[in-house]
Amino acid sequence: MYDLASKCSVLLAKDFVHSAFTIILNEETRNSRSLYVEMNQTVITIYPRLKISKMYNFSFTEENCQVLDQSLENSTMNSRQGTNKIEVSDQKGVSVSCDFQYDVCTVTLAGWHHGVSAGLFGTNDNEAGNEWMVPNGSFTDNVKEFTQSWQVNKCSLVQKKEKPCPITAKQNICKVFFEEPHSLLR
Repeated sequence: MYDLASKCSVLLAKDFVHSAFTIILNEETRNSRSLYVEMNQTVITIYPRLKISKMYNFSFTEENCQVLDQSLENSTMNSRQGTNKIEVSDQKGVSVSCDFQYDVCTVTLAGWHHGVSAGLFGTNDNEAGNEWMVPNGSFTDNVKEFTQSWQVNKCSLVQKKEKPCPITAKQNICKVFFEEPHSLLR
C-alpha cells in the first residue's frame, strides 16, 4: 500500500499480451478523479465523486461517438448499477467494482490474466520481487519514479485536441446538472 502522490492520469493495469483490458485513473478538474475501464471495444468512465458513469462503444465509427445510456444487450461487457455501487465485468474474467458510498473501487482478474498485465497494480504473477516494474522492464524501489513511469499523459495544462462528439439535448441537460462547476448537484 502506498499513497499516489501524482496529480496526473496513471495506468493502473493493462493486458499487454492480448489487450483484453485497460484501467486508467484519470485526474479530472478540482482534484477529482475518474476511472477509465476499457474492455471489448467498450469504455466505461466512472466518476465516483459524482456517483455516475458513462459508457461508449468503439465498435462504431469515430464519427458516431455514441454514448450507450441504453441497454447493453449486444455488448460483451456486463454492467450492473445499484444505488451506491457499479460493477463491470466481461466473460474473460476482468471485473471492476466501485462502491460510491465508501469511495472504494476494486479490480479483480481471473487466472487467465496471470502474468500478462502491468501497471501501478503490479504484474499479477504472484512474484513479490517484480511488482515495481516500470514500462521499460527495469525495476525501481522509488515510489515517485514508479508512479511517474506509469503516467499516461505529461500533466501539461494544454489539453489534447480531440474531435468533439455532437452533444444531444439530454446529454447537455445532464452536463449542466452534474458536471458544471456552479451546479449544486455536482
